[in-house]
Amino acid sequence: MHDTRSRELMDEIIDLKKQNNVFLLAHYYQRPEIQMIADYVGDSYAMALAARNCSQSTILVAGVDFMAETAAVLCPDKTILTPEPLATCPMANSVNIEDILKYRQEHPDAVIVSYVNTPAEVKAVSDVCCTSSNAARIVAQFAPDKQVLFVPDQHLGNYIAEKLGRHMEVYYSECPTHQRVTVEQLDQLKEQYPEAAILVHPECRKEIRDRADYIGSTSGIIDYAEKSNHQVLIIVTESGIMHSISEKCPNKKAILASQELICPNMKSITLEKIYHSIVNNETIVEVSEDTRIKSVAALEKMIEWASRDIA
Repeated sequence: MHDTRSRELMDEIIDLKKQNNVFLLAHYYQRPEIQMIADYVGDSYAMALAARNCSQSTILVAGVDFMAETAAVLCPDKTILTPEPLATCPMANSVNIEDILKYRQEHPDAVIVSYVNTPAEVKAVSDVCCTSSNAARIVAQFAPDKQVLFVPDQHLGNYIAEKLGRHMEVYYSECPTHQRVTVEQLDQLKEQYPEAAILVHPECRKEIRDRADYIGSTSGIIDYAEKSNHQVLIIVTESGIMHSISEKCPNKKAILASQELICPNMKSITLEKIYHSIVNNETIVEVSEDTRIKSVAALEKMIEWASRDIA
């Protein structure tokens, strides 16, 4: 599956990690060869926990910029590296901090729940963060009549509001990758594989979610795929997830809903860039202390609320 040079590079990176006390943290959307050599692979919530709990002095984050920022916020005593500083998230970048500040001024009693897929400066003006895996649990801990602004993703926010049966204001921004699958593609696949279960990420549009047998985060989709009795699975999220599904469900047929479900930013990270990052100790990710202190409060609250029992 991998050529000789890639395999050699993978082995060299594994040795370099040990020599340099580096913890390689990767998202499920990374290239398969990167997931294979990572010390930990997970969704954004699990990545945050793994960063906070690791013992190594340096964390190299194979993911987009907000993921590296989150590690920097949670681990001020560690060196945080990104192998590709230009790997970013269009959805996260579309959030205008001035909009959030204006909303807070106009609605002083409202709470702001920010998706972890946001810059640190947005987290710094939020009450609590969430991920797609814990958003419903986080929002459910506010009184039903409490005014909530969910920043972004509009589709995840609307899904959580539907699920909880409550009203929420949503910031209009979306993940371009998750919008690339069409209803026609899903219907065609379902016609071809009528026995298949459709597994959908909540960042997808409502008409896509309405066709799902399961809606959940990347880790949720993998877990459902593994435990489900369905032998055929139609996967509606970024293509990188197929590596973990094939590893955990080798006897099941997993079909990516669209070949367009590729995040160019996630895939901009390569073995060569990871090797270069470790060897040269670059690029170091830093967050100003003022922003860090404010944003760590929202992140730590998320971690606390996500793990506590709720009625």
